[in-house]
Amino acid sequence: MHTKPRLGRGLDALLGETHESGDGSTATLDPTTPTSRLPIELIQHNPYQPRKQFDDDELLQLSESIRNHGILQPLVVRPVGEHYQLIAGERRLRAAQVAGLAEVPVHIVDFNDQQVLEAALVENIQRTDLNPIEKAQGFKDYLDRFGMTQEQSAQRLGMDRTSVSNFVNLLNLPPEVQDAVRANQIHLGHAKILKGVSSPAEQIALCKETIQKGLSVKALELLVKERKNSKAEAGSDTSAQGETSKIVVEKSSHVLGIENEIRQKLAVRFEVKLKAKDKGQIVIGFESNDDFERIIETLRR
Repeated sequence: MHTKPRLGRGLDALLGETHESGDGSTATLDPTTPTSRLPIELIQHNPYQPRKQFDDDELLQLSESIRNHGILQPLVVRPVGEHYQLIAGERRLRAAQVAGLAEVPVHIVDFNDQQVLEAALVENIQRTDLNPIEKAQGFKDYLDRFGMTQEQSAQRLGMDRTSVSNFVNLLNLPPEVQDAVRANQIHLGHAKILKGVSSPAEQIALCKETIQKGLSVKALELLVKERKNSKAEAGSDTSAQGETSKIVVEKSSHVLGIENEIRQKLAVRFEVKLKAKDKGQIVIGFESNDDFERIIETLRR
């Protein structure tokens, strides 16, 4: 039984293998073919490049290295009319332009549009400096353009379907939260937790609180659980009290600061519940016996 190529092994695995594209055609890449050199002005940027933002300082450092040592790994391009379209090596091409190179080494291959987009995704999937929103948009563009399911795309890219789904679903977050991920103000772990919050307004509020307080992923997870439990308890209190009015005491910034400090220190749910100005409860939650023992040990000191 013929299996589809798994491109997720890395872009290097593409060179020297014959791959079947989605339309049944094949592209053969021979690593023994001599590297060509092309005038840099003949190379067009990759329109399927998932990366939209490039660090200027990193490009300057790379361009300086290229001036001193040249381009050690050839770019991968395909012929398009009288020019060539870049498939892999966007940063090297940009740095070469900054360095003022007249020509660059290349591997010339015969890829169709689907293979170009797959190669661009493969090149960027493992890059930690490509932000999750750019990856998510790259996956979505790939799915939409070629009418593929997440399962099909995962098989072709050598990934599991859950990973593809996790990235694509980031695009369902409010624009404000996506901007925070894009700007590296919150991480992918934070975004995954915020996806589990049903209200967009609450997602935005929690995102802002995470940034302002510098919450870790674990602390945000505990905060979300804590608020869900508080809402459930509030609903229970309301049904039990019937029409009895409930006095709400606003927490001061001092109390909120204490909650956050203890929550971060103990890595468990911690909440100060005020029933009056000088009355209330301290609620400490735990998720395991280890949590319980650690909390008791801390209180006994």
